[in-house]
Amino acid sequence: MGDRGIFICVEGLDGCGKTTQARLLVKRLRGDYDAVYTAEPSYGRIGKLIKKHYLHADKRGSAVVEALLFAADRFEHLKSEVLPALDEGKLVVSDRYVYSSLAYQGAAGLDLKWIEKINEHAVRPGLALFIDVEPETVIRRLKRKRSVMENLETQLKVREIYLRFVDEGALVRVDGNRSKTEVAREIASTVKGFLKEAC
Repeated sequence: MGDRGIFICVEGLDGCGKTTQARLLVKRLRGDYDAVYTAEPSYGRIGKLIKKHYLHADKRGSAVVEALLFAADRFEHLKSEVLPALDEGKLVVSDRYVYSSLAYQGAAGLDLKWIEKINEHAVRPGLALFIDVEPETVIRRLKRKRSVMENLETQLKVREIYLRFVDEGALVRVDGNRSKTEVAREIASTVKGFLKEAC
């Protein structure tokens, strides 16, 4: 990979299996690369605040505040985890990244250009994957206590924005409506093809 590492992010609706797939990908890549898993919201101070006071609040608050908090957490996440790992030549796989802000806060009615503006200093991933699962399916999967964003109306709007980025070539769509093994196999194949060209 050279002196600089490679950054990959995995995106998708809540309950689409992206956390499982991101972890499986890191595990699979570790035989050939120094791969590390990370996630947003991060485990840092702002990420913990988001999880505790915003995602599991009784009702959804201001989308503007959400967007600003996620952007702040992202910069802290980049500075403390992602960039140091990339500087060491590692392959970093992030479970959610800037496309989540665009999709979720965009679905809440915020202008995508503004969300991009407050995230303009975020490092661009080399590869961004979108695990696509029907919103009705993910809502059925979410048996645990749901966050304020885990409802059908929100997830339908979120998927629409994600698919827009797929159409524009920013995200690579992976069909998540198959078995965990089949999805993992396609992700691994896509990533290895990308790494072959990148290295």
